[in-house]
Amino acid sequence: MRLSPDVVFRDLEGEAVILDLASGRYFGLNAVGTRIWTLLDAGMPIERIVQTLAEEYDADAAQIDRDVKALIENLSSRGLIVRSDELPRGPA
Repeated sequence: MRLSPDVVFRDLEGEAVILDLASGRYFGLNAVGTRIWTLLDAGMPIERIVQTLAEEYDADAAQIDRDVKALIENLSSRGLIVRSDELPRGPA
């Protein structure tokens, strides 16, 4: 998964504001959602994101896995993140 090239992200004291340039809509993320966003932006695979959050928050990995996947599905359905193979490619 990768961030959509049509979004602008700002971290405001640990919480994110995301602007979808395509629709003009704003979205907000809490501190954990912002951490997931930054890990996605770093190119980290979902499995590693879950592991990282479980270590950072000393929490149940199974619950984190469900929560991360739910957030990713929500972000994806809004076009804020896309599968890597859906990104436009440069000139051949």
